[in-house]
Amino acid sequence: MTTTDDYATYIASLPRVLAGAAALYRDAEGRVLLVEPNYREGWALPGGTIESDGGESPRTAARRESAEEIGIDVPLGRLLAVDWSIDAGRPPLVAYLYDGGVLTADQLASIRLQEEELLSWKLVEPAELTAHLLGGLGLRAQEACRVLESGEGTVELENGRRPSAS
Repeated sequence: MTTTDDYATYIASLPRVLAGAAALYRDAEGRVLLVEPNYREGWALPGGTIESDGGESPRTAARRESAEEIGIDVPLGRLLAVDWSIDAGRPPLVAYLYDGGVLTADQLASIRLQEEELLSWKLVEPAELTAHLLGGLGLRAQEACRVLESGEGTVELENGRRPSAS
């Protein structure tokens, strides 16, 4: 076997990790925009899976997914959080969460939902995020709101929580 074959075999043997990206959009009152998927329970942030075909980046995926899901296509702000999420029944997920900014009343009125995937949208207070977003997603979104409020840099998370120092 050649070195190239050995390397290909090695790469094929590595564990798989999913990657997703989303944007945290807010209104002038600080409420967070959530969308209601039709394919699972609970609410979500606009975003989705990073497409590996063509080498899509997390930032590009978050912007593309937002444009597809809610019809909002604006440059995204800084990376707020990166979350390593483990959930039974799927490979680990690395989730990137970007600042989508503050949407104007006109932008909110122009939201057009992707009918194939979404039922509705709403704005919720940051303190209510864990009541609407399942699992670590609610914690991730709350941590991102804290980052925005404090001016802190990007936060590293594990299942929505800050890991203890090792």
